[in-house]
Amino acid sequence: MTAEEFRERLDRLSVGPNAITAAVAGVAEQVLDYQPSPEKWSIRQIVAHLADVEIIYGYRMRQMLADEKPQIAPIDQDNWARNLNYRTAPVSGSLEQYTALRRANLRLLRRIEVQDLARGAFHPERGRIVTLEELLGMMVGHDPNHLQQIERLKQQARAAGAG
Repeated sequence: MTAEEFRERLDRLSVGPNAITAAVAGVAEQVLDYQPSPEKWSIRQIVAHLADVEIIYGYRMRQMLADEKPQIAPIDQDNWARNLNYRTAPVSGSLEQYTALRRANLRLLRRIEVQDLARGAFHPERGRIVTLEELLGMMVGHDPNHLQQIERLKQQARAAGAG
């Protein structure tokens, strides 16, 4: 990856929290809590997930950059959602956490060199080393994926008469 490509990815990461905040601004509580089925997440749960996954990204990046032979601890996002009560998480608090943690993670990423992106950690579920460059790619795709999901849920909720 070139320095220009790296900067472009960081720029893309920097817009995620604002885009998610704008997408949920003024959305009725019934829409925030709408679930198309019991196993699908609501907008509220998605925003809580974004806040918590930013912790995970930050920790994994720091492991890759600072530790010798780091190993990633896998998580089950559905267990996190259930056991950390994403259904009742205040959206405003989740947005604050997500925004603050993304800023902190971007500060870290802006201090490293492109060659640092080759550092990695063993991921037991994948059975191989995952590099910081790969993690950065996952991060860049994560926000837009959930933004699209939020927009679909808003439409589905309105069609179902919620809000």
